[in-house]
Amino acid sequence: MLFVYPAIFHKENSDYWVEFPDLPGCHTYGSDIKEAIESSKDALSGYLLTLLENGMEIPAASEISTLHTDDGFTTLIYCDLDQYKNTKAVKKTLSIPKWLNDRATSMGINFSQVLQEALIAKTMK
Repeated sequence: MLFVYPAIFHKENSDYWVEFPDLPGCHTYGSDIKEAIESSKDALSGYLLTLLENGMEIPAASEISTLHTDDGFTTLIYCDLDQYKNTKAVKKTLSIPKWLNDRATSMGINFSQVLQEALIAKTMK
């Protein structure tokens, strides 16, 4: 699951601290810009993963053009939660009509992937 949020980078001396305006309390820092970007990806991932694991709603990301700062710059930060979360597979048994099974099998459809995508779409509403 890929997420993209705007982040505001503030420079203090040679360090940077980063805030995510859409995610209250989600802050991080770095001793240089590279470290600040990397730590912002980790902070964003951890914040969103915690929301998901606790069944909380994920806030919508603001349009970057609506954000302004006088003491820094705004950029987009992305994270892929699949690399952070527990990806251990759980076996599920389900039933579908035979005709649908035959058609999907003949088309080479990956049943597990389709079910995962559908469940993610349903739970992200």
